[in-house]
Amino acid sequence: PFFMNAGAYTTGEQLHRLGLYYAQAINEAFGLDFDVVFGPAYKGIPLAVSTAAALARIYGLDKPFLFNRKEVKDHGEGGSLVGYSPADGDRILVIEDVITSGAALRETMPVLLNAAKVNVTDRFISVNRCEVGKGGQKTAVMEVKEEFGIDVHALVTVRDVREYLADSQFDPALIAAMDAYMADYCI
Repeated sequence: PFFMNAGAYTTGEQLHRLGLYYAQAINEAFGLDFDVVFGPAYKGIPLAVSTAAALARIYGLDKPFLFNRKEVKDHGEGGSLVGYSPADGDRILVIEDVITSGAALRETMPVLLNAAKVNVTDRFISVNRCEVGKGGQKTAVMEVKEEFGIDVHALVTVRDVREYLADSQFDPALIAAMDAYMADYCI
């Protein structure tokens, strides 16, 4: 009954504000001691760019960013990574829209780890859907922590969204559908 569509952020002001939220979340949850911001293709790209810009604007922290392509390019700068070239020892933060199964991270981790001996310890997402992961017993967030040692930080959870909608007296049928879905699929 719900879908988080980061593709709906289509204006400069929306991305500006979202970048500020990510930058503040990074500072509060992790601090500012890291080297690079990474945005996985495709929706993570504008999120990483807006986050890097916000870090510079509000904290005076001019950090590089990079993103990956889904297809390896054999001309121009070539390769599958665009932007900053990772170096051994870099501490990279991943910026993304949501986590559902962890598939995007499973795709991009080999790309990052093959580029250099980097450390990826934290991932920031817009919405934690709190959904059961591939194994069926834990959330995808828990699975990512176990598999990669990566802490996932969310700006909001699906429960936060549900509470906001209920407090705003949004469509009761949607609230009921969200409750039923979360009872079946969320941990």
